[in-house]
Amino acid sequence: MLNPQQRTAIEYCDGPLLVLAGAGSGKTRVITEKIAHLVKRKHLSASKIAAITFTNKAAREMRERVGKLLKGADAEGLTVCTFHALGLRFLQTEHTHAGLRRGFSVLDADDSQGLIKDLAPKGIKNDALWALQNLISRAKNDGLTPEQAAERSQGAREAEAAEIYADYQKRLAAFNAVDFDDLIRLPLQLLETNEQLRAVWQERIRYLLLDEYQDTNTAQYRLVRALAGERGMFTAVGDDDQSIYAWRGANPENLAELSRDYPKLKVVKLEQNYRCGRRILRVANTLIANNSHLFEKKLWSESSEGPPIRILECRDDEHESERIAAEILHLAEKHKARWHDFAILYRGNHQSRPLEKALRIARVPYHLTGGTAFLERAEVKDLLAYLRLINNPDDDAAFLRIVNVPRREIGATSLEKLGQSAGARHQSMLRAAQHDTVLASLSARPASALAGFVQLIGELGQHAQRLPAAELVDTLITRIGYADHIAAQVSEAGARARRMENLKELADWFRAMQKEGAAGDLAAQLALLAHNDRDDPGNAVRLMTLHSAKGLEFRFVFIIGVEEGTFPHEASIEEGRLDEERRLMYVGITRAKEQLALSYARRKRRFGEIIANDPSRFLAELPEADLHWSGRDVEQDEAQRKEVASSSLAKLAALFEE
Repeated sequence: MLNPQQRTAIEYCDGPLLVLAGAGSGKTRVITEKIAHLVKRKHLSASKIAAITFTNKAAREMRERVGKLLKGADAEGLTVCTFHALGLRFLQTEHTHAGLRRGFSVLDADDSQGLIKDLAPKGIKNDALWALQNLISRAKNDGLTPEQAAERSQGAREAEAAEIYADYQKRLAAFNAVDFDDLIRLPLQLLETNEQLRAVWQERIRYLLLDEYQDTNTAQYRLVRALAGERGMFTAVGDDDQSIYAWRGANPENLAELSRDYPKLKVVKLEQNYRCGRRILRVANTLIANNSHLFEKKLWSESSEGPPIRILECRDDEHESERIAAEILHLAEKHKARWHDFAILYRGNHQSRPLEKALRIARVPYHLTGGTAFLERAEVKDLLAYLRLINNPDDDAAFLRIVNVPRREIGATSLEKLGQSAGARHQSMLRAAQHDTVLASLSARPASALAGFVQLIGELGQHAQRLPAAELVDTLITRIGYADHIAAQVSEAGARARRMENLKELADWFRAMQKEGAAGDLAAQLALLAHNDRDDPGNAVRLMTLHSAKGLEFRFVFIIGVEEGTFPHEASIEEGRLDEERRLMYVGITRAKEQLALSYARRKRRFGEIIANDPSRFLAELPEADLHWSGRDVEQDEAQRKEVASSSLAKLAALFEE
């Protein structure tokens, strides 16, 4: 059943609408029900509606929910996707306007960094390279062309970045490629400068629904404005209290921009929380009240009060981890809870190490979110790029990734010339490299290397016609000498072995798909692999950063490392970014449905030294009456200690009986 505010947000379709949706207030339901309302009550074709969110997972969930509300033809043509997916769809339709050929490539962050490294000063350090890539990305996220970035540059570093940005774009054009940021910047540039094209797309998308609006960057907001036009037929759903991505370009000021650009903007507040106990909400409201707000709101709940928020003082981070492992054992037994009901949240990934050790010793299954996903490992991406190119010789992104893996001394200048020749011939780079006239335009060494690479891919393509994918992987590793390539890159024997083991696992995945009766051809198996969700945590305690926890909820939540310098982070204190750190704490607190504990260590080892810690200033901002500090109520603490200890002892006894 909808509450009055949700119903208002769903039924208001007469102009621009901002829905301030607090944590756990049912925002996804509002968006999906509004889509159904637009189709069923307002008789707007689903093909004229676009719902935009920030992750593929959120888009998939939204699409599934809408599918249950709209049946068959009613949902036909509906767009539910991320900003970048919308941008890709735009460029695939309007590629000629963007100066791209059909079948252009989209480079990932690694491929992009490789191109920038070629253009950067020789011998550039990784930190400086990352900073350079970040400056270029920031310029694109602000919707700036290379020329505009140069005009607005402040200081030598930004001027250098703008210069490399210009060369980088020339190289992307030669390769018929775009990067991830271009998926927003190029559509924006076309819509803002081409009135006819803008009118076409405003007619194509008659109503926009925007999820997580507070996370939009400058270019994304300008894209929304270009698509919505003056009529402003959109619903933006967001929460300024959950804006935690400024470090990657998100601009919570876009909430204020919305008010200025659309004076008739209607604002609806969703303040009823369906997730948390009343005490947890009271603590969250008190904390976030220390931030300034454009729109005031206060969450409330009809749930039970819930137990006090526990503050756990620990000797050091090892003691902190051991204590939390014991607490989880106790709570799981006491409440008959499953492991996936628990989450341990922290400010940085490095804080997971002692937790993993303690949970392994306690035999508590856990899932670590935020490590490098298997399919994102460099060696796995290299082999998959080979398979993609073998399967599709027109895949320029795959070509660019592995044309020099292992190293073949085909330089950036030669690749740029090859890209220009491919563009002139309206062919992919691999197909262009098959022409003697193209190779003749290059220096002898890269021309010879390219000819050898073309021959290699042709031979592997013949193998692919008769070998299952798993055997093709084995053949590929041997044929290109990938083990020697890894040995040349990685000096440590254990790391080399792990990388080769990852490739063995890749082959095993293909074998498993064969056994499961998956389609036998390489293209089908690659597609299945790409869509395979191998990060399913199952029934395990979730370990993750506070940033990763956004959008999730758990019965029991532990937030660790709540110390000055850790949370809030030292850099945020120095740079005056406490508001965002406080919002991050607010997000963490509101992940808890039933019980919440915050812990800190009195001392920690840093750079070989033992240093003393002070509790986080955020703890002092919480309402004292809703907290229970360990160590301050000796009698209650002792009773709790015995209860937890008995659970732990029972668990240990069970282990010895196995």
